[in-house]
Amino acid sequence: MKRLVECVPNFSEGRRPEVVDQIVAAIQSAGGVALLDKEMDANHNRAVVTFVGEPEACVEAAFRGVKKAAELIDLTKHQGEHPRIGATDVCPFIPISGVSNEECVGLAKKLAARVAEELKIPTYLYELAASRPERTDLAVIRKGEFEGLREDIKKNPDRKPDFGPSELHPTAGATVIGARFPLVAYNVNLNTPNVDIAKKIAKGLRFKDGGFRYCKSLGFEIKEKNCAQVSINMTNFTGTGLHRAFEFVKREAERYGVGVLESEIIGLLPQQALIDAAVWYLQLDSFNNNQLLETKLTQAGKPMVDWIEELAAPTPTPGGGSAAALSGSIGASLLSMVCGLTAGKKGYEAAQAELAERKAALDPMRGRFHAFIDKDAAAFDKVMAAFKLPKGTDEEKAKRATAIQEATKGACEVPLEVMALAVEALKHALVIAEKGNKNSITDTGVGAMHLETALKGASLNVLVNLGSLKDEKYLAEKKARCQKLLEEGKELARSIEKVVEKQL
Repeated sequence: MKRLVECVPNFSEGRRPEVVDQIVAAIQSAGGVALLDKEMDANHNRAVVTFVGEPEACVEAAFRGVKKAAELIDLTKHQGEHPRIGATDVCPFIPISGVSNEECVGLAKKLAARVAEELKIPTYLYELAASRPERTDLAVIRKGEFEGLREDIKKNPDRKPDFGPSELHPTAGATVIGARFPLVAYNVNLNTPNVDIAKKIAKGLRFKDGGFRYCKSLGFEIKEKNCAQVSINMTNFTGTGLHRAFEFVKREAERYGVGVLESEIIGLLPQQALIDAAVWYLQLDSFNNNQLLETKLTQAGKPMVDWIEELAAPTPTPGGGSAAALSGSIGASLLSMVCGLTAGKKGYEAAQAELAERKAALDPMRGRFHAFIDKDAAAFDKVMAAFKLPKGTDEEKAKRATAIQEATKGACEVPLEVMALAVEALKHALVIAEKGNKNSITDTGVGAMHLETALKGASLNVLVNLGSLKDEKYLAEKKARCQKLLEEGKELARSIEKVVEKQL
């Protein structure tokens, strides 16, 4: 898998396509990046550009975009609904694959330093890259916008930029650069032009005023549609879903006797955000993403070399549990192959029927092992998600602790199933070693080794997860089952090894 970073610079220009086109051309001139999206909004007078690429290529492309924007956009002549302090108002880096949050923070700092030094544009760091706790919030940095910051930056030490002079660029202002989780820009338009209603709803929605965690919102007037808009930035759609924000806006609007005209997504969003909304509205409580046709097609079409690259990437999943399941799939495949190579061979007539039965049992095992590759990763992802739950109040702490325990139990169950399947396959392997094609005895031996690896590897994942559980009954039961499967599987593996060695 390639090391991919997403970059989503926001430029203060949404009415002149020719200007935005030149900025996009400058970004693409860097090479090594792929443009994913370009959106312009005339009311907000803002453009959002999305591109991806290797980390260093994204830094160079972003710099060229910031430079071109500084040449073409004059903030002293800019007017629009959206808050802004710069020609390039904000430029975040988002990790996509093979890249950590920390690396994206490093990219943000590198770009911020270069913009300040070469373009003389003061830069601020925000979100994960913030140098001060209060600067994680973009709204704090943008307070007063370009016009207010122009004087405040000179005399207020709290407004001192992270890089560059304490003076705005005359026309390009300042730029905010950072690293963050994928953000969803989501707007809900009301069937009223009364912007006061939108502002009241936005205040109730945004977190800093007592609303939903991970929600930032403002109320605007959209003149071209003759309506008011609740404009929302969802900074973590897994913490607060789009459906919750939409339902809140809808119900609050009803209080004022108005309704929702439409909602819209600005730029790109992760597919999971829409899946979560669909699951909530349709009450698909037992739904999982493996039921998606597209998921199965993607899995079926993914070359093994890509998966190996994913395994090598510095990310928690896929990890050892998935690798153990892959070993099981390889082991079952080799044994199935030996059964096939025995069929119809002279001298093996007496074993034909039995080995055919063994093959019929092993073939679906390959698929079951393969399914556990993703199941193990998904189980661990649930554990990580539980650890990220809010813990500000005693109630939140209790819910988080319960969620962690339940997710950890789930992370125990998957490798236990892998162990049980490995033992079942090893039972077949012993018969195949004794009665299968002698010319393929080494294949049988290697298959058994892979199954033993699956057994032992899965046991490690069981034990490491059991170590953090507090349910003594569950802990004792699963530990005993793990030990029993491990001993049974090892005994089978030793027996197979003796048969193989005898026939070499």
